[in-house]
Amino acid sequence: WYQRRVHGGVVSEYQGVRLLPNTSFNELQSSWTEEDSRNCAASISPDLVRVIFPEQHILVRIRELANIINEDYRNIGSPLILVGVLKGAYMFMAELVKYLEIPHIVDFIAVSSYGKSTVAGEVRLVMDVREPIAGKHVLLLEDIIDTGHTITFLANFLNHRKPLSIKTIALCRKKGMAPDCKLDYLGFEAPMVWLVGYGLDYAERYRSLPCIAELSEKVYKK
Repeated sequence: WYQRRVHGGVVSEYQGVRLLPNTSFNELQSSWTEEDSRNCAASISPDLVRVIFPEQHILVRIRELANIINEDYRNIGSPLILVGVLKGAYMFMAELVKYLEIPHIVDFIAVSSYGKSTVAGEVRLVMDVREPIAGKHVLLLEDIIDTGHTITFLANFLNHRKPLSIKTIALCRKKGMAPDCKLDYLGFEAPMVWLVGYGLDYAERYRSLPCIAELSEKVYKK
């Protein structure tokens, strides 16, 4: 992939095909074949099975989400408080704010549930937000919805501080998981496999990959 930013949009080329700034996520994803996904994964690491969401697709979808958020919060009258859940949401947050046209403040919160295993445990607060949120509009950002326990815990935790409103956004959610988990914005649904990249990790590895890929079972079932 080759990409560059022009006038706030993303202009890219893939295999000689120019992608215009208004290319939609659905258009890109529908043209991404199984062969593309496996070839791309093989070029990155033998630990990956396939690249499910290439970087360009992710960037386009985040831009689409930012446009919706800009419209929804255009007249709120005070800066929107963005609370990213560490560590996973840091790349999502960094990209999303590039396209926000509304006043906003960036903050982070951290919890622990997985640790270095593959089994989700009790959610534990590790780092609290620094920004006062009482009487403010809050948008809570997660990387992925699996069980939904983390974002539900944090939404309830922050709601006790009397924000004017609190909404939730996740970059992706595994298909069929956490159907009762309230989400106001969602990037895309992902298959039921172990995902890494774009903030998602396995035992702190693969987090900085620019794409979202399926991790081979040989890695996490050793």
